[in-house]
Amino acid sequence: MPSLQQRTQSVLDELVDTGAETGLQVAVHHHGVLVVDAVAGVDDSRTGRRATAQTPFFGFSAGKVMTSLIAHLLVRSGAVGYDTPIVDVWPEFGTHDKASATLRHVLTHSVGVPAMPRAIGPADLADWPRVCAAIADAEPLWPPGTRTGYHSFTYGFLVGEVARRVTGKPMRQLLHEWVAVPLGLEGELYFGVPQTELTRLARLEDGAPRPVAPPDGDGILAPWEMRPTAAMGNSVEVLRADIPSVGTFTARGIAAMNAAVLDGRLIDAHQLQEVTAVAFEGTDQIFGNQARLALGYPLGRIGTPPDEAPTTFGWIGGGGSYVYADTTTGTSFAMTKTRLTPHFNTAQRLADLTAAEFGPQA
Repeated sequence: MPSLQQRTQSVLDELVDTGAETGLQVAVHHHGVLVVDAVAGVDDSRTGRRATAQTPFFGFSAGKVMTSLIAHLLVRSGAVGYDTPIVDVWPEFGTHDKASATLRHVLTHSVGVPAMPRAIGPADLADWPRVCAAIADAEPLWPPGTRTGYHSFTYGFLVGEVARRVTGKPMRQLLHEWVAVPLGLEGELYFGVPQTELTRLARLEDGAPRPVAPPDGDGILAPWEMRPTAAMGNSVEVLRADIPSVGTFTARGIAAMNAAVLDGRLIDAHQLQEVTAVAFEGTDQIFGNQARLALGYPLGRIGTPPDEAPTTFGWIGGGGSYVYADTTTGTSFAMTKTRLTPHFNTAQRLADLTAAEFGPQA
C-alpha cells in the first residue's frame, strides 16, 4: 500500500491538475516524526514560481494556534494564570463592566468584545496602541464568561496586550524567542514578516465567490472581519504588522510546533490536559452554531459529528487553511494553500486521509 506521504502527494497533484487548487502544502507529524511533507503547484500564479515546503503562507485564523500557544507559555512561566483578571495587568480594560474578564474568558472567546470597534478598520491594525485602546474602551455585548462568540480579530490583541504587559515584548518577538528559535523553526512562523522575507511568501488569490452570503452575525462583525480576501492576505502592511489573530507560516513549521505541544517540549502533560479539556460549550453568538471550546482552540476535527468525543484541537483559517493536533493519536496536521475558497473541502479531504492512517481503527 502506498505510504501516507505518497497518498497525500497524489491528492495534492490531483487538486492542482484539476484546477481545484493552485498551490498548497501539507505536513503531518506522528509522535514527533515528520511523516508527510508534501507540496504541489505554484505559490505565485503570476510568475509560475513553484511552491516549496519552505514557502510561508498567510493562513488567516489558522495562525491563532500560535497565539493560543503564547498564552499557554505565559501561564507556564507563572507570569499569569488562566483565571487572572485582565485588569490585573491591563487596568484600562476594566471599563464598561469588563473588570471580571479573565484570560480564560479570552481563550474561550467569552469576553464579550468579539468585534473590532467601528473606528478601527484594516488600515488601523498595524497601530497596536490605538487598537488596544479602542478594545479596552469597548462595551461588552454580554457579561464576560456568560456566552461565547467568535472574536475574529480582537482575540489576538487581547492575548497580545496581556503578553506585552507582563513581558514587555510584542507577540512577534515572543513567538520568535519562545517557539521558533527553541524548535529550530526560524523563518517558518511569523506574526509580522520582516521586510527582507516578504519575497519568500506565497501570493494568495481569491477563489470562486460564495454561492450564498455567509452569516453576518446580526451585523456584529464588520465585513472585513468575516470575509477573508486575497487583498488583505497579500497586503504588505498587514503582512508586516504584528496582528496575532492571523499569521504567516509553513505547514511544516506549524505542524512541528504543535508536535512539540503534544510531546511535552513546550508545555507539560498536566497543562496539556487542562488546555485541551472542554472549557466552554454554547451557541456561538456570531455564527449561531454550537461551539465546544478548549482553552484557545475549537475542539473536534473538521467534518466529525458534533457528538463525537473531541480529541483534536486547532484552528481553521478563512479561505481554507487548517491546523490541528490530536492528543489520542499523537498526530499534528497542517495544510496551507494559495486559493481562498468559501469551503473547507480540501482541508477535510486531507485531514480525513491522515485520520484514517492514524485513527483508532487504523
